[in-house]
Amino acid sequence: MKNLTGMDTLKEHQKARVEKILIGGKMRNRLNDLGLIEGTCIECLYKNRGLSAYLIRGAVIALRAEDTSLIKIKIIKS
Repeated sequence: MKNLTGMDTLKEHQKARVEKILIGGKMRNRLNDLGLIEGTCIECLYKNRGLSAYLIRGAVIALRAEDTSLIKIKIIKS
C-alpha cells in the first residue's frame, strides 16, 4: 500500500481514488451500495468534527472519520 493514505486525511476540495477498503461486514456492504468501491474517484466537500461530506459518483455522502480512516486512497494531483 505504497503512497496510500486514509480517506480521513483528505482536505476540502481535494480529490482521490479509492484503492483499498479495510472495512468489513454491514458497513462495507452499505459503502458498496452507495457506490464507494475500489477505483472510485471521490472529492472531499466539507469537514467538521469527525464528520466529512464526500462527492461519490454524483451523490453527497457524509461519513465518520473512524470509518474513512479505514478506506485507503491515492490523492489525485490537480
